[in-house]
Amino acid sequence: MTVRPLEGGRGVRAAGEIGLATHTIWERVLEQAVRGGEAVYHLELSEVTFVDVAGAGALAAAAGRLGDGRRFVVRRPPPALSRVLDMFWPDLSTIEVSMS
Repeated sequence: MTVRPLEGGRGVRAAGEIGLATHTIWERVLEQAVRGGEAVYHLELSEVTFVDVAGAGALAAAAGRLGDGRRFVVRRPPPALSRVLDMFWPDLSTIEVSMS
């Protein structure tokens, strides 16, 4: 998994797989986003090929720690991530999934 700053906006672009071997990296990215204080933090995931359930859980847990009025915008995630978020965290308003 690689992570680099997102050009032209606040957030990151991730590539590769979010799984057991990369959980530490993913959790650091999410924690930095939570601590950053931005109202909207973009996670560009169009180059992510796989996110395991623990990776989805880490995203949901981080989103749960965002303050009022803050949110993650998850852009172009793998289809399985969208399904897992809908299945386990359907009412989590601090995550917005964007397919554009």
